This record gives sequence, C-alpha cells and structure tokens, in this order.
Amino acid sequence: MSNTKVDILLLGSGGREHALLVKLAESPRAGRLYVAPGNGGMNAMAESVELDAESPVAVADWAREHGIGLVVIGPEAPLVAGVADAVRSAGIPCFGPNGDAAQMEGSKKFAKQVMARAGVPTAAYRSFTDEETCEAYVRQVGAPIVIKADGLAAGKGVIVAKTLDEALEGVHECFSGVFGEAGATVVVEETLEGPECSLLALTDGKTVVPLATAQDHKRALDGDKGPNTGGMGVYSPVPEHLVSADELAAMVDVEERVVAELASEGITYSGCLYGGFMLTQDGPKVLEFNARFGDPETQVVLPRMKADLVDVFLACDNGTLTQDMVSWDDDWAVSVVLTSAGYPGSYEKGKVITGIEKAEEMEGVTVYHAGTALSDGKLVTVGGRVLDVTAVAPTFEEARAKAYAACELIDFEGKTFRTDIGLRAVK
Repeated sequence: MSNTKVDILLLGSGGREHALLVKLAESPRAGRLYVAPGNGGMNAMAESVELDAESPVAVADWAREHGIGLVVIGPEAPLVAGVADAVRSAGIPCFGPNGDAAQMEGSKKFAKQVMARAGVPTAAYRSFTDEETCEAYVRQVGAPIVIKADGLAAGKGVIVAKTLDEALEGVHECFSGVFGEAGATVVVEETLEGPECSLLALTDGKTVVPLATAQDHKRALDGDKGPNTGGMGVYSPVPEHLVSADELAAMVDVEERVVAELASEGITYSGCLYGGFMLTQDGPKVLEFNARFGDPETQVVLPRMKADLVDVFLACDNGTLTQDMVSWDDDWAVSVVLTSAGYPGSYEKGKVITGIEKAEEMEGVTVYHAGTALSDGKLVTVGGRVLDVTAVAPTFEEARAKAYAACELIDFEGKTFRTDIGLRAVK
C-alpha cells in the first residue's frame, strides 16, 4: 500500500457519517479532512465546508480545486443524483456507487426487477402509477400488506399495513404527494414474517466483501412497539442462534448475485451495498437494498473492523478490493440511540447537550453525533435522532451495560431512548 497522504471530503451530517469520519481519521494515510456539512461532533474533527452536497458539479468542482484525493459519499440522495459520476469524471477517486447503480435504493421497482433477473428471493410485488388501480389491487389481496413509495423518501414512505384501512390510507398518502416525486410510483408487496437482519458489504463491482452482521431496532418503543423510525439502537455481531451460518452464507450469495447481475447489465456497483433481510422460514428474503452504509448499523460495525478504511475505499474505487483487506475483532458492540421527545413525530430543537465528555471517558465508549450542532459555543439538538452511544467490550453483556451507563451520563431536555436494545441477542 502507498504511504501518500490523501485529503478527504466526506458528504453527510448523520451518525453514520460521524462513524465513517472517525474510522477514516484512524488511517495513517488520512490527510486533511473536510465535511459537508458535518454536525456538532464531526466539525470538531474536520473542516466544515459550505457546499451543495447533492449537486454533482458543485462537489466535483470543489474537490478538484482543493486537491481532494478521495470523496466519500455518506447519504443516499447525492448518490442517486449522480455525484459519484461527476467526481470520477473529474479524475478523483470516490467511494459510493454511480447514479445507475444507486437506483438499487433510488427506485424500489428497479431493485425488484434486478432481483428478479438475478433470481434473488424477495417479497412478491406489483407496482402502480395510478391510485385507482393500486387501490383496487389492495382491496383484492387484502391485509397485512406493505405499501412503499418507489423513490427516496428520507427513510419514510414505507407503510406496513396490518388492516385494509391502513393499506388504503398508505396508498392515498403516497399518491397524494406527501413524499413528493418518490410517491409517483407505488410498490405493493406481500408481508414477510421473521426477524430482520442487516448485512453490509463492500464491493468494487467484482469482489464482494461482507461486513459483520448487525441487528437494528426500528420501532420507537420498548418491545418493538410504536411507529417505525430510522433506528433506535443496534448491536453486532448477530449471534448464531439468530442468524445461522447457512443464513449468513445465503445473504452473502444474494449480494454477490446482485453485483454480478448489475455487472452483466453494464453497471459497475462500487461502494457499499446494504441488504435488509427478513429471516423467513423459507430462508433469508430481501426487504430492500440501500446504496450506502446503514445508520445506525455503521456505528457498531466500523468500531469492530480491522482495516485501513482509506486503502479499502480506494480499492473499491479502482477495482482492487480483496477479502483480506478487512478482518474483525472478537468484541461485541452495542449502540443506543438518544432521541428528542416526540420523535419520529414532531420534536423541539435547540436543547443543550451535556455529559458527552464524561461518557467518552468510559473505556470502549464512543458517542457518535447525529442530530447535533454548535450554537453560541454550546452543543445543541437539531434532529430527532440526536446521538448514538456506542460501547465495545469483550462480552455482549458488558458492552450493553456500558452503553446504557454512558447514556445515563448524557443529558438534554426531552432525552428519550429504548431500554431493551440487544435483548434479543441473549439466548
């Protein structure tokens, strides 16, 4: 590997991006670090730049003018907008799939069609472009059923309907314009039963390197009750009594097949492919694909990863990725998300946050910022998901206990969190 220092521009402002920044900064090859826009935690480590992260031209021009050697794209919107294409066209290495490949997340219909051609197990579906036909189909098949806006809806736009009324309401919501252009096409899927599991993989378009398994907790309240969220907590790895070796092998096979199918269609998928799976009685089936690192899965996967992330990301870009570039320690990681009161509904912003330094004095604890900003020299809340409190330890029980002890040291008005993160890992 080269010893040349690489100046890095990271796009994004969430907990996932903070975790990526921390790992990138550990690389001996990391030069100057820039973030656009960053958050309260990221901006203490890197220089924040004012830049339209969803503008391919703006990002490519800025990166070229500032001698950037690697652009890392965190969120999905810039990927779907084609930012990676523009950066690579400017001769700058980029981590993240091009616009065509990013349609695996940008269009659920596109992803379903690729999966069908690749022979990948997933929920049966139909897609619709008018409300009346969609509604008639939903009445015909009944509930439970899943209604999805086809395009990017910022983590929303998926309605898991238990009743026919909920399903019809979901159809109307999508076509009414609540999700903008994302709801112009609606995908209706059968409901899959079983536990969920996330598998992230790195790929250069040929080689697929699976990362450690993680299990997210999507519902807002203890006991998996309440509305769906962007994720309330997560742990890694997922023990074998929940994900068997055969199930893991099947999930890896799915991701390899998808990358190979896209390559056969002339689309090089380079970056992170994130598969959301339902572990059904018939084996793992794909719920959805994302074209980037998962949030909050990244916050427990990266701390356990033994790799030089700069070298790995450059290898994904230039087609030289190998399995031995990534290995794992034996520790467990548990992350608890601290949220603003009211999330995922409406919530207040601007609450002063204290206690992070004290929490991070605990061995193995890292606090990743998600919805934070600096205001008049104080750290304040600006999002629904505020912080990811992550602990790494030799045993699951120790990691979980540390994460919750660290949560108690952090304070802001309206702080809420689930108290049962990871309990399903206990056999």
